[in-house]
Parts: sequence; C-alpha cells; structure tokens
Amino acid sequence: MIFANHAHVFPKEIRPEGCVDRLMEFLDECEIDKAVAFAPFSDRFHEGGFEGSPNDWLAKEIKGNDRFVGFGTIDFTQNLRDEVERIASLGLKGIKMHPPYQEFVIDGPEAFEVYERAQELGLFISFHSGMHWHRLRDNRVLLFDEVAWNFKNLKFSMEHIGGYHFFKEALAVMCNNSRYGGNVFAGWTSVGNRGNKGDFWYLTDEQLETVIYQTGEDSSIFGLDFPYSKPEHIKADIERIKRLDISEDCKEKILGKTLEKVLK
Repeated sequence: MIFANHAHVFPKEIRPEGCVDRLMEFLDECEIDKAVAFAPFSDRFHEGGFEGSPNDWLAKEIKGNDRFVGFGTIDFTQNLRDEVERIASLGLKGIKMHPPYQEFVIDGPEAFEVYERAQELGLFISFHSGMHWHRLRDNRVLLFDEVAWNFKNLKFSMEHIGGYHFFKEALAVMCNNSRYGGNVFAGWTSVGNRGNKGDFWYLTDEQLETVIYQTGEDSSIFGLDFPYSKPEHIKADIERIKRLDISEDCKEKILGKTLEKVLK
C-alpha cells in the first residue's frame, strides 16, 4: 500500500485541477491507495468567494471517503487555540503550516500557541521547510529545532527536507532531536528531479540515502505536493525511491507505513 502525505485540495470553483475529484483520479493514475489532503489556506478560500472555514469545507468534502485523511490549516487572524480545537473536533488528524506563505515566525509566540494546543490534542503538523520568497530570518529551517526542543511530544514533518538551500539544516534538526522520541520527520515532497537544474527542492540520491543512514528508517514520509506535481513526476519519484540503496522494509515505510503509524 502507498499512503502519501501532502495533497493541497481546493473547491473546484477556485482551482479545478486541485479539487477532490481530480485528486482521486491522480491517485488512481499513480497507483496510490491513500493520501493526506490539506484544507486551503484561508486567504485563498475567501478570495475564491467562499465563506466560513476551509477546515469545515474539507471535513465535509472528504467525509466517508476512506482514501483521504484530512489536515486543517490555521487562520492567524482568528483565536488560535479555537482554530486548533476546531480542527481536532472535525476529525482532522493534523495541520498544514507554511511559515513563509502565511508570514509567521517559526518560533514566534503566535506559532507557539498553535504548537502547544496541537501537542495537547495529538495533532501532527506538516511544515513547509525551505525558502519561499519571504524573509529568511523568520523561517530559517534551523528554527524548527526550537519547535522540537520546546514541544517534545509534538510530531511534525519538515516537507521538502529544507530544499536545496537548507537540506543540511533540516538534517541537523532531525539528528539533534533523535534522542528525544524521534518526533521530527523528513517530508520527501518535491525532492525528485523535474528536469530543471534550477529546481529549488531537488535533492540527490546521496542526500536522500544520507537522511536514512543518519536518522534511521522510521523518520521519512513520502509526499505528493498535489496539484503542483504532475502524475509523471510522482511515478518517477516512487520508482526512484525503489531504486535507492536502502532496505526494502525502509522503502515501504517511506511510501506509507511510517505515515500510517504516525497518524494511527
């Protein structure tokens, strides 16, 4: 079974190629069994003419579909503890947070309020990690060490593993916290070669194998970055994982077993 993280979904009126029906077709084409679906960020949702909460929309959209596990998003203009509690009450299993896009400081007081309540409620957080056209000092990857250090029972992934520019910082965060429960995960999302030498997220086979060699076989999670990745990209990423110089058991863990275990 392949169970993948990191699929952004939208109402079809906002982004037709990113709707739930299209994601179902995408999973079928790539022979993927299940996926984590992220609610839209609130600004995109409301700019699209929708009212209310994108988390409520997502919970309703995927209700009864056992191929999806839902993650909510945080509206930083609202009461943050209420936002986290609402996500949990809807049956969503985690939160997608994007420091540069949402323009929050990784170790700032507002973000810490979210982490604290997420830890209490057992919610997993998938963070974007790496540069994304916002001031780097607010979202430098090394700051995730502060998250792990202050919230030792919070499980989270660094999607893109820091990307091309901050891979070593992401690896340092994982290794530095490996003795405290193994709660920091590498998100293998958009790390495949897209044929573009200027790709910001591409990591080499050696780098990916190093993640396994240094952090162990239970700390990596495969992701899609739907709808920004195309089916041919994801198929190539899966085949690439299967060719890596790591154990067969490890490959199965990356492609779903670890995510299934983390989300129980």
